[in-house]
Amino acid sequence: MKLPSGLSCAAILALCIPVSATAAAPQKTVQKAKQPGKTVEEIAEVVTPSLVKVMQVGREGMDGLGAGFVIRSDGLIATNKHVIGEARLIQVETSDGEKHDVTEVYASDVHLDLAILRIAKTGMKPLALGDSKKVKQGAPVVAMGNPAGLDFSVVEGVVSAVREIDDIPMIQVAMPIERGNSGGPLLDRQGRVLGLLTLKSVKTENLGFAMPVNDLKRLVSKPNPVPMSRWLTIGVLDRLAWKPMMGAQWTQHAGVIKSTLMGDGFGGRSLCLWMADEPPRAFEAAVSVRLADEEGAAGLIFCADGGDRHYGFYPSNGKLRLTRFEGAFVDSWTVLAEIETDAYKRGDWNALRVRVDETRIKCFVNGRQVIEQEDAGLRGGRAGLCKFRLPTAEFRSFRIGTDLADKQIAPEVAEGIKQSLGAFLDKKTSRQTVIDHLLDDPSAGRRLLIEQRKALEQDASSLRELERDLHRSAVARELARQLGRKDEKVDLLRCALLVAKHDNPEIDVEQYHRSFARLVDELKNDADIKKDTPHAVKRLSKFLFQENGFHGSRHDYGNNSNSYINEVLDDREGLPITLAVVYLECAARLGVKNVVGLSFPGQFMVGYRESEGADLRVVDVFEGGREMTTAQASAMLSRSGLSVDEFMEPADRKSIIVRMIRNLLRNAQDDEQEARENHTKATADSMPYLNLLLALDPDAMSEHFARAVLRDTRGDKAGAREDVGWLIEHPPEGLPADQAERLARWYESLAP
Repeated sequence: MKLPSGLSCAAILALCIPVSATAAAPQKTVQKAKQPGKTVEEIAEVVTPSLVKVMQVGREGMDGLGAGFVIRSDGLIATNKHVIGEARLIQVETSDGEKHDVTEVYASDVHLDLAILRIAKTGMKPLALGDSKKVKQGAPVVAMGNPAGLDFSVVEGVVSAVREIDDIPMIQVAMPIERGNSGGPLLDRQGRVLGLLTLKSVKTENLGFAMPVNDLKRLVSKPNPVPMSRWLTIGVLDRLAWKPMMGAQWTQHAGVIKSTLMGDGFGGRSLCLWMADEPPRAFEAAVSVRLADEEGAAGLIFCADGGDRHYGFYPSNGKLRLTRFEGAFVDSWTVLAEIETDAYKRGDWNALRVRVDETRIKCFVNGRQVIEQEDAGLRGGRAGLCKFRLPTAEFRSFRIGTDLADKQIAPEVAEGIKQSLGAFLDKKTSRQTVIDHLLDDPSAGRRLLIEQRKALEQDASSLRELERDLHRSAVARELARQLGRKDEKVDLLRCALLVAKHDNPEIDVEQYHRSFARLVDELKNDADIKKDTPHAVKRLSKFLFQENGFHGSRHDYGNNSNSYINEVLDDREGLPITLAVVYLECAARLGVKNVVGLSFPGQFMVGYRESEGADLRVVDVFEGGREMTTAQASAMLSRSGLSVDEFMEPADRKSIIVRMIRNLLRNAQDDEQEARENHTKATADSMPYLNLLLALDPDAMSEHFARAVLRDTRGDKAGAREDVGWLIEHPPEGLPADQAERLARWYESLAP
């Protein structure tokens, strides 16, 4: 059917604040003489004093090498983000052979692969920055760096194209780029920087890419400085919960622990002990692990003494192995059992579990027991994670307990769930009816769904969707329960984490809650925090934006990662509203009074008053805590014909969460629109966000209307009729008769 048009169920305000510009006075055109290009030798002579080597420093010396160059005489060095890694000590060697510890990561952007470092040296000669917008295909260029560790080498080539790589404009160059060149300058024949070498082509040795220098200029103008003491904490494991040992690099992002680089132990062994809980004498430990390469090995350790003595249960070359380690070298290792099983899924996530009692060890993979071994050689100690050799390994959902096996579901519960699933698969009942039934015990329901999904592969798609919808419905119910409390009792951080968990079931809400509490604890005894609100706000802004590097997203603003509060905490980058959630929660937990959220159109803000009744000041968390007076905020809004009074009322916590969800909804709708225009398949789905918004506010008229249209478009006539019926029963005040008639005709057209 043709969808109804002209139906106004709700007014949605969209605001774009124009940037004022001053018209430039007309100037006479002056014909400039073309500057002669310098020779490669001349460029190398001039540029070399401004080049540096950038090194990641590990226990045994240098772990990584790249290039960089001076961009400011007070010690600022430009390089690639991937050159400096994450949570690593960084050292810079200048062209005179002096080595300097990096004191601050002045700015970084993982999307643009750019970083600016500061060293404690002044008087250095900066390179001139050109204009990458003027780069032309075929232009001669020169690159300098440290290929394969060779200091300050030079190579010439040409610009072969300017093209987008992962939606980022980059300069393609025809010249060899090797390891160690990354971060080095790409120069025109005047010696001006056009870009930073960043990628080597996989197609040919004589092709690479450079990040345009204009992106570097934007980074200089909007830095997110982080002192090295703080940089070393970004992405690292919680040191109170985990203890990495034997080298390698252990990091955490979005609930996934990753181990990279080679460990210091024999065979590249590296360990990471869980310190939060010490296992009892009889216990179970479990984790899910995924190997980047099956030639690697990674999994569980247990009964570990904090040194070289422990057991290990892990996949290696596609087999499952149980080993007793009693020393540093291979002759002190005993392989107790090794088995090949179809229960193990190569290249995928695998759930490992061990059960340890006085004399026996049982090992499970993906719920199936694969090893039972009599061995009492080691007992007591800690449990944790292990990795061998070079390939990267990822871990999630680590647990310790007395019984971690999936619990038996009561027969009557299982039978009821199976009947519901059977009716759904036979198309005798609706998806929502099944979800309502399974919500009585969502954990049991999800387990049986997973079992059914594996047993009935022909229905895998439907069951996977049902499992996902059950998870989302359970999150929606919990979120509605949290937001149903009095506003001052709502845990804003927990609610924001639930929004992220709605899309990512693996997020550990409690873990992020604890990590955030430890972040806040650093300021609990701060004198400025205890003084008064203005002092506390300034201290909090400095703590978040200058000392910890939280900043507004500079690239890919609409990426969902900027709306997931767990990833904002991991990457310290986000949208105005997610940064505001971090700010507001810090203030609330520190007891800072009169700090509120402000629902400005287009950009969420934070506001504060010195005391009750005092003038409100506005904090722009997206711009590093820049403050505005009420008058300045009013002037900003008035340019769009808006009154500041409309937006100075504090935003309650529910409205903040709803706005976060609407950001995700808008992203999905944009993706769907683009797919329709390009006749491709959308990668996002707006329906889950409409369902979530209606779970939080069943009277949300615009969402009922949007869902009715979407359901109708997708052929769900019954669902569309449900929403249209609701609209008819709850018409907006003053609904014109012709629009009411359109609704009635639409409703009739949806009749079964």
